[in-house]
Order: sequence, then C-alpha cells, then structure tokens
Amino acid sequence: MSAPDRNTNVTERASTSAEKSDEIVDKRGKTNSVVWKWFGYLRSDKLQVSTCCKMCRRVVPTSSGNTSNLFHHLKQFHPIEHSESQKMRHHKSLSQQPVPQTTPPSSSPTPVVSKEKPMQQTQMAAFMPYDKQSKRHKDITKAVTNFLAKDMMPFSTVENVGFRKMISIIDPRYELPGRKYFSRAAIPALYGEVRERVEEQLKSVSYFATTADLWSSRTSEPYLSLTVHFIDQDWKLVSLCLQTVYFPDDHTGEAIAAGLADALASWGLREDRQVCITTDSGTNIIKAAELNGWTRLQCFGHRLNSAIEKVNQDKRVDRAIGVCKKVVAAFSYSWKKKRDLAAAQEEYHLPKHKLISETPTRWGSRQQMVKRVLEQKRAITEVLSKDKKTRPLVPNWQDVDVLESIDAALSPLLEFTDALSGESYVSVSFLKPVMHLFNTSILKEAEDDTELTRTIKTTVMGYLNQKYDDPAMDNLLDMACLVDPRFKLQYTQEEKREYIKERAVLEMLKGERSVVVREEESREEAMRDTFVPPPKKKRSLASFFSNRPTTTTNTENLSAQQAVERELGNYLLSPHADNDSNPLDWWKVYQNNFPRSTNTIHTLSPEPARVPTQYTHSVLNPPEVPTQYTHSVLNPPEYQHNTHTQS
Repeated sequence: MSAPDRNTNVTERASTSAEKSDEIVDKRGKTNSVVWKWFGYLRSDKLQVSTCCKMCRRVVPTSSGNTSNLFHHLKQFHPIEHSESQKMRHHKSLSQQPVPQTTPPSSSPTPVVSKEKPMQQTQMAAFMPYDKQSKRHKDITKAVTNFLAKDMMPFSTVENVGFRKMISIIDPRYELPGRKYFSRAAIPALYGEVRERVEEQLKSVSYFATTADLWSSRTSEPYLSLTVHFIDQDWKLVSLCLQTVYFPDDHTGEAIAAGLADALASWGLREDRQVCITTDSGTNIIKAAELNGWTRLQCFGHRLNSAIEKVNQDKRVDRAIGVCKKVVAAFSYSWKKKRDLAAAQEEYHLPKHKLISETPTRWGSRQQMVKRVLEQKRAITEVLSKDKKTRPLVPNWQDVDVLESIDAALSPLLEFTDALSGESYVSVSFLKPVMHLFNTSILKEAEDDTELTRTIKTTVMGYLNQKYDDPAMDNLLDMACLVDPRFKLQYTQEEKREYIKERAVLEMLKGERSVVVREEESREEAMRDTFVPPPKKKRSLASFFSNRPTTTTNTENLSAQQAVERELGNYLLSPHADNDSNPLDWWKVYQNNFPRSTNTIHTLSPEPARVPTQYTHSVLNPPEVPTQYTHSVLNPPEYQHNTHTQS
C-alpha cells in the first residue's frame, strides 16, 4: 500500500470517529416525557450534561431533569413538532387514566380486546375533527360569524395567527373555515336570516319614521344609510338600520330620491305610512325628500352645528380657537410636555385631565377643547413658558377673555346635543320645549354677560328661530307635543291651540277608520280561508232579559266625532306625566283609558330629532353587493360626513 493510500485511510477513520462523537444519542435510563423524542446528548458527552436538539443541534439548558425549556424550544423554533408533542402528551394522559368498572367482576374470563377497543376508540375520537354537519361545528361557526358581523370585524380576522390559536385552544377538534367561507357563505346566510326576521317584524308596523344620510369612507367610497323607527306592540321605540349601502351614483336629488324610495320598497314599507324623514341640511337630500313628497324634519344636531359655525365667523372667536388648536397640538406631539403638564397639574392641584383635540365634524368637541384649555390654563402657561420655542403659544389675556365668553355662551348647549341624539326614547316632542328653554333661559341675554357672549347667544338663537319658523314644521312639532303626556299644549301658542285640537280630532278619526278597515280586511280574509258557521245555541232564561229597553247614557248617543272630542278633552284634563318619565310607558299604562288616542300616537311619536346613522352602521348589507364594499360595511372605517352637502 502506497503512502497516499495510507494517509487517506487514516483521514477517513478520523472523520468517521469525529462523526460518531458528534452524533446525538438518546438519553440513558427511563424517560417519562414525550419531549425526549426530539432531544438527546452528543456521544462525546459521556455524562450527558448538555441537552441538544436533534433537528437544529442547539444546546438547550435544563436543570434537574425539568423539561419546560425543551417544550419552549419546540414551540419557538419547531411549531409542527411542538403541536405533535402536545397531542402525544394528551394521548398519554388519557391512556394513564383508570377505566371505570361499571359491572361487578365475573368469574368467567373476559377477553382483553373488549376492554381496550372502546378505550382506543375514545382516545381516537378525542383527536378527530368535528364533522362539519355536527351541531358543535355549526354552533362554533355561527358564533364566529356573529362575532364578525356584530363587532364589524374584517374577514381576514379568521386567518390571523392569534385568532386561530385561540380557537384551537378553546376546542382543538374544531377546524376554523377560511375567509372565503365567511365572506361568501356564512355572512350572506346570516344576512338572510336577519333580513327575514326584520321583514316579519316590519309587517306589523302601521306607521314609521326614517332617518337617512350620506357618508364617505376614508377611501372616499360613498354610502347611503337608512334607519327606520317605529313603536312596537309593547310600546317600545324600535330603531333598525336597514342598510348602509355603496352609492356610487352622482349625489343629485333625483338619484337620492330614487335610492330612498327603492330602499323602502325593498323592505315592503309603504311611503304613505311614513310619518316623516329626518335628514341633515344638505340641499341634495332636501330636494330628494321634496321629489318623493315626504314630510322632512330637520336634524337638530346639524342645525345647532350650523348655528355654531356662524359664531366662528367672528374674527375674535376664530383667532382664539386657532390659539387653542396650536396649544393642544404642542402637547399632542411631545411626550416631554405631557410629562411636564402632569407635574404642573400636581403642583397647582388641578384635575389630571388630558387636553382634548377638536373633531371638525362635531362642534361639541371644539367646545370641550375650549373648556379643557380654560381648566388647565395655569398648568399650560407653566409648561409652555419654560421653552422659548413654545412661549409665543401661551394664550394672552385677550384670548382668555374670548374663550371664557365662548364657554359661557355655548357650554350649556352640550347637554342638549347629547340628550336629543338618543334612539331609545322619543326625542322629537322635546324640540319645542328645548327651543322655549333656549329663548327664555339658556340663550337669553343676562346682565353680567360680556358683549361677545351676548353676540354669540343672539347669533345662535336667531339662526335656530329662523330655521324652525316654518308653519308646517311648527304644526308637526305642536302635534308631537300634544301626544306627549309631559307637555300636551303647554308650549303651543294660545291662538293655535284650537286648531291643533281640531287637527288631532281629524287624525284620531282617521286612525279609527283605518283600524276598522284593517280589522274588516283581516276578518274577511280569515272567513275566505276557512268559514265554519257557528253552532246554534239554545237560549238561556237570562238571554230573554238582555235586550230589554234600558236608559242610554250620553256616551251612547254621541257621534264618532263627539266621542273623539270628549276623549281628547279628558286626555288634556288628565295630570301631566313626570318630565323624567318615558311617554311611551305612560301610554302603555293608560291606553285603555284613551283607546282612540293610542291609534294616533303611532303616527306622531316615532320621529327622532337627530340623524342617528352616523353612529350606527348596518350589518344588513345585501349579499349581492360586491365583496370589496361588503367588507367596508362589515368593518366600516371612521365615516366622515359628506363634504359636498351644503347647509
């Protein structure tokens, strides 16, 4: 053998020896944990001190035989093997559980297979996924679908790692479907169920009111919202957002009118049963209501916002508001100034409140910003004065005087804005009392008011009085107050009270006739379906005395109009309900005392005083809408009011 061959053999033997020394071998002795399937020790480690991973050959420290670090290593670097190890642990724990003995031991030998086979089947079933037609699988899928719709989550949620991990922990046997299943099958099916339930609910509605508005998303996608309001059989005010649909057409009055009419028709709602529609002040949506011949109620929130905007046209107010915005911005983008502000609040014993930024579409946020700056005036001055760059931002005494005048005039209006935006109670009957309160108290000029405060009050009150001076609007609000047991004719002008009474009588007669017609139609329909003549009964002795002549009361001789007038008079003479009570609860209790009046309530009470669709987005988006728009409705961005609508 030549020298090169001998050198080659020596090298190969050395290489083989090195490979054997680097080989990972199993742990010596008994191993109780399944994790040792993926871990061991180098052959050269005679004492088996350093545990190594068989897949990545990393050394994983362990102490006193503790395997927690080993499982953590699998979870972090080898998730598939970690999942397998968890299943093996679960299987091992089941196999070690004692099998309960339900029958006493018999003298005859029992085959071993009969005991092991049921246990093996149970263990296998614990790891088998649910059948997709099983009740458990359907219940979990329905719960996930409701979660996506109710919380308006994007479909991609079901593909997020954290969400899928949570579902697997809750029930390992449940296999979560993908986003396409929820977007194309589950959500449309849920929409069908909800729509069917809502349509059934709307069949019993005699009269209703609606609110509508146009919105655009951050991606400039336009939407049209429609909400219906009505009083149900249990005297509860119900508000249902029927749709928030993609509206790509030009936002002309004609297009909006057609869209709203089609929306009512698609839900089986008759236009002649609509009491009124509440909208904002956009010229296009006002024209749409006129084209459809619908009675329109102005949104009080938008009217108040427009009145406040007129106040901001004053140069003094505009400058002071600009200073406020700059002060808030200085603290919003500096964590150091926020820290210093907290220290100054502690020093001057001020409330530990953060400054409030203005939201352009809500005047209330501007007023809250002004109030908070005035509250934290000393702390703000302390912080801004320390930095020469921000020292010019410190409000001077003139700015402070203007801000205090604004706060004195407009701060009381905040509570009314929030109160009139409620959807769970009747708010339209509050409009005349609120306007009366504005004129006689809140926005009435006081002796100690500054010149600017008086100007602000006059501007706001003049604008509101002008917009609510329409005769048709005034009649609608008077009728709404009339059927509210808290107010009745209290806020109606003296010279108009007889006219409102006469109009109420006509509405009550009309309502009574419509009830009779509906009852006759229902009776005729029932008789056409199944007519069974009633069995002839044998007359009892008492029946011969039932038709004897009796003395009639005055009520029996009254005509329908006289009976209605008497009932209305009794209602007006009854005690007023408490101002904090719900008028619908009052009518629920006293409906038997005033049966004719209750038919009129449904035609006058459902109107909201403010457009609520800016806070409510419908999940009842028709499944035929393209996926890209369905996603936007189920997970709506922060909607901004359409900038092209004009007051």
